[in-house]
Amino acid sequence: MSEQFNTVFGPVPHDWDVKTIGELAIHIGSGITPTGGSDVYTTSGVTFIRSQNVTNDGLLLDDVAFIDKKMHDRMKGSEVFAFDVLLNITGASIGRCCYLPLGHGSVNVNQHVCAIRLPSANESDAKYLASVLASPIGQNQIFRLNAGGNREGLNYQQLRVFRIPWPPREGRAGIARILTTVDNLIEKTEALIAKYQAIKQGMMHDLFTRGVDSRGHLRPPYEQAPELYKQSELGWIPKEWEVRLMNDLVSPTRPIAYGILMPGYGHPGGVPVIKVKDICQGGIDESDLLLTTPEIDRQYRRSRVATGDLLFTIRGTVGRTAFVPESLSKANITQDTARIGIVSGDARFVRGYLDMPVPKRFIVCNTLGVAVQGINLGEVRRIPIAFPPITEQRKIGDIWDGIEAEVDCERLSLNKLKTVKMGLMNDLLIGKVRVKVDEDKENTTDV
Repeated sequence: MSEQFNTVFGPVPHDWDVKTIGELAIHIGSGITPTGGSDVYTTSGVTFIRSQNVTNDGLLLDDVAFIDKKMHDRMKGSEVFAFDVLLNITGASIGRCCYLPLGHGSVNVNQHVCAIRLPSANESDAKYLASVLASPIGQNQIFRLNAGGNREGLNYQQLRVFRIPWPPREGRAGIARILTTVDNLIEKTEALIAKYQAIKQGMMHDLFTRGVDSRGHLRPPYEQAPELYKQSELGWIPKEWEVRLMNDLVSPTRPIAYGILMPGYGHPGGVPVIKVKDICQGGIDESDLLLTTPEIDRQYRRSRVATGDLLFTIRGTVGRTAFVPESLSKANITQDTARIGIVSGDARFVRGYLDMPVPKRFIVCNTLGVAVQGINLGEVRRIPIAFPPITEQRKIGDIWDGIEAEVDCERLSLNKLKTVKMGLMNDLLIGKVRVKVDEDKENTTDV
């Protein structure tokens, strides 16, 4: 007997099957929008799941809606139960998929969410099926049916013919356990990042309002030691601090500047140009940089960037910041970004201070436009900065670097885990890697 047989997904183990969702499921159906729409939502009652609540990483219930029992009883046909697999079938989030775990009580769904119910429903099979649908196996079938850009959505007949690799019971359970273990690690890492972010926010407020003493310790707050502070146009600041404008921190020979008006549509081997969308989470995403011609770059020598320059977005999403890494020391920027080459003071301190309420209010108050918002360079130059002595700025910058390094380390771990999960899904769900399972631990039934 051959150890594998060929399928539309490629070779799978000989003891596996390929089944359609129609063959596997005892129910495929979505809900409706209650009469009255969002006006009938309540603050408690029956959980009402919408497409924004369904993600490939599980249910996201930060903004979940509720309906009352009377409305739920009218919509009884779309009630969903623990271990139903939920799939978004319309809109921009089409294809996102997870299962409903135990513990949510009565639950209903709207018309954008389809529930797939397996016989003898259990967590292992629900996890397995949701993983297949969220993997390239399921996503490729979804997007083939939505080719052409109409994005109208999937219907039940289309879903019924989706083909699913289907290992024996113990194989499904083993795969589900491995993927659940990775998901748990991802969830713990995300929680740790959130914790560090909260610590970062609290520490930021203290560092940039109280500063640190000669030993690197936070000063006591104004309420405990008012003699250490003075009143300024920015509020109470430590006595040793000054108030300066952003323009005071740059060289007159290299002023704050915006970039190229029309960099073109790309020039292979050309000069990298940093766009607003490339600036994210304090860094620069170099994966999709526009390349402009050397001729255009020469016309905009004034906006060329250097390692360590602070970039500040001035159009679209105003106020995002990042430092230029050495790898982009000969790049340029678009007209939507300002280059700030700080020579007076520690640039790390300045970047951190820009996230404080006072400069953020100034930026918001001077940002104009409706469809596309923006702030002009004149106002960027006037952004007020509370300015400590340089030795104190450096100490604050060092502390700030340490906090950001912790967050960056956990983000790196998170990205690695997600990459590992994707590789595992690709290998496990077609049997390229087999799992060994203790069958005595299984309590599911085959279908």
